[in-house]
Amino acid sequence: MRSALSVARTGLDAVAHHRLRSAVVVACVVAALLPYLVALGVGHGLLDQAEVSLAEGADLTVTGLRFGRPAPLDLAAVETVRRLPGVTDAWPRVVGEVQLGRDGWPAVVVGVPADRLPASLEAVEGRLFAPGATHELVVGRALASRLALRVGAFVPPFYENEHGVKVSRVVGIFRADAPLLESNVVLTSVETALAVFAQQGVATEVLVRCGPDYVPEVRRAILALRTLGGDDGHGPVRPRVVTRDDARAVLTASVLHREGVVGLHFLLAFAVGIPLVLVTSGIGLAERRREVGLLKAVGWHTDQVLLRAGVECLVLAVLAASASVLLAALWLGPLRGTGVAALFLDATDTAPDARIPWRLTPVPVLLASAVALAVVLSGTLVSTWRTAGASPAEALR
Repeated sequence: MRSALSVARTGLDAVAHHRLRSAVVVACVVAALLPYLVALGVGHGLLDQAEVSLAEGADLTVTGLRFGRPAPLDLAAVETVRRLPGVTDAWPRVVGEVQLGRDGWPAVVVGVPADRLPASLEAVEGRLFAPGATHELVVGRALASRLALRVGAFVPPFYENEHGVKVSRVVGIFRADAPLLESNVVLTSVETALAVFAQQGVATEVLVRCGPDYVPEVRRAILALRTLGGDDGHGPVRPRVVTRDDARAVLTASVLHREGVVGLHFLLAFAVGIPLVLVTSGIGLAERRREVGLLKAVGWHTDQVLLRAGVECLVLAVLAASASVLLAALWLGPLRGTGVAALFLDATDTAPDARIPWRLTPVPVLLASAVALAVVLSGTLVSTWRTAGASPAEALR
């Protein structure tokens, strides 16, 4: 046992003695692991944020369809849905895209009743818009920073409005548990949102709250309604109902699909990483062959040489995995997932302004450690075993 520990210590000494070789091996493994860890971190963070949003949202989201495409709902549909058995409450929501600022920064205007704002929403400056107030806006911190908006600032008309040009005033800047809300969302009342888009008496969707046991029954009742739109002479607006579980499944599938795309690239990097480590620490390095030959010449056995190489591989793998996790945290935290976040979020720049949700769970970290060990062992131990099995004279040649 004491002899094995002494041999293992020589493996530690080998890492420190061959600094350049160790650094190159660690760099090869980190280059393969780092993008994969960053992608997994963003994916898990987005799923966590989706859970936060879904937990605070409605049980059912009702939209209208005409020709199989989204169509606005008449506000009278809110009361129609509210009267259905099992429904505890229903309220309208107006969602529309706009462009703000001289550079036309894309943003989303969300109109909701003041008493239906998410519970996690908090005004860090000013206040939230008042019930019944018109042309009061609340913007996220990242969007306010990008457009240099402050509480009390007036926002010029940002939509072609046939009902007169009116400016809106920023009354608050908010933060949210879901940080992406802060990057491009403008919150306001339903009345203000309708005025912004020059619409009257309609909503883009109706949010429904009911008990969990009543979700299937209420969904069937809504789908049985003949129409959710007003009589505009163009035919009925058919209802479409999305449950909380449906939304969760769609979001999860989207994130997992993008993780899978990144995973394919990771497999390519993994396949290239082994030959790189093999060339760096084995076949293409005469220094290792001479080192093994000297050890054999002074009486080391093949199993001792392999134990020494195995300890060296283990240390290098731990260093590579640790460096990958630390660099991934730096990439996802201070650097906000630059270059990777855009793969998961279509409306995000390569260098996003807002905080990107991320989470490195133990499973990806353990997987990174296992992959690092597999890469280093595959690239080092095979060549060491072949050299250790040869005679000292042949190894020194």
